[in-house]
Amino acid sequence: MTVTAWTAAQVARKVVDQKELFILDVRNTDAFEDWKIDGHKFEYLNIPYFELLDGVEEILPKIPTDKDILVVCAKEGSSIMVAEMLAEEGLNVGYLEGGMKSWSMYLEPIKVGDLANGGELYQFVRLGKGCLSYMAISEGEAAIIDAVRFTEVFTKFAEEKGVKIKHVFDTHLHADHISGGRHIAAATGATYYLPPKDAEEVVFEYEPLTDGLTIKLGASEIEVGAMYSPGHTIGSTSFVIDGTYLLTGDILFIDSIGRPDLAGLAEDWVGDLRETLYARYRTLAEDLIVLPAHFMIIEELNEDGTVAKRLGDLFAENHGLNVDDEEQFRQMVTNNLPPQPNAYQEIRHVNMGKITPNNDEQTEMEIGPNRCAVR
Repeated sequence: MTVTAWTAAQVARKVVDQKELFILDVRNTDAFEDWKIDGHKFEYLNIPYFELLDGVEEILPKIPTDKDILVVCAKEGSSIMVAEMLAEEGLNVGYLEGGMKSWSMYLEPIKVGDLANGGELYQFVRLGKGCLSYMAISEGEAAIIDAVRFTEVFTKFAEEKGVKIKHVFDTHLHADHISGGRHIAAATGATYYLPPKDAEEVVFEYEPLTDGLTIKLGASEIEVGAMYSPGHTIGSTSFVIDGTYLLTGDILFIDSIGRPDLAGLAEDWVGDLRETLYARYRTLAEDLIVLPAHFMIIEELNEDGTVAKRLGDLFAENHGLNVDDEEQFRQMVTNNLPPQPNAYQEIRHVNMGKITPNNDEQTEMEIGPNRCAVR
């Protein structure tokens, strides 16, 4: 039968549309258990490639005949060989072009909603890494928040929409992924903003992102307002867009809260984290729609593929927002931390401008799941 190359975009469509897919992942078991392609209706079989060198006959009874079959490996080569063996046994099989490397890099742009006077807000969902970036558009102008390093995705999207990128923001100095913010700004002539308390070691110029900063987007002057919200980092800053959307960076997620330790200062910053979550955010309108910079689990995706939820609902449902005892909260945050992101110190140095790895090195730095949250 046939072997078909699947792009990361095709797999992403299966995730967003909540379609069925059977994945045969031929990476080593530890790699699979640490990080895999998540989907609402996906089924998995993990058999390391080296166990299939003598043939696939023994696993045939475990492979369905009534679903799409996708073979996945790290970079593509092993999955092609296994897919060809399965095809020789009479199955129609796909393999993921570029493997998990390509999955980590793919961005799916999804419209979140409309802004005043014809404006629009888009969320760029990096399904393989759990990163979320944003572009607000109004009357020929655009602002980007928390862009990942694949700058052409954003510049091409802006071109397609016929808008000029005027402002680029990072809510904080990222430690889990490499920012594309200042590179987009350099390529487009936009202004790049970074919280000064996170920028003490950066070696490039930036515009300070300070509490209360407001920019107007387009002739209708859609408002993008900054709100100091430390805790994940000492400079972390949130945004309220058009009085409707709250972009929380890595402070508040749909199913979790931000971790305070990626600069080695968990004990120092846990108080700031609690102050932001239990005081600063409590002054905001509960009807604001929370748009975080990451998600951790597939259940955080809505039916349309966006990651978004009403602030009032998070106050009621998010465990991290419902720990009344301050000492219990401190213990939860400092003693319940997941493993740190891959190469997070090197990533911080890249985002400071101190080192400039090539594209392959950047890809290796970012491989693996997002680990910015405490659950």
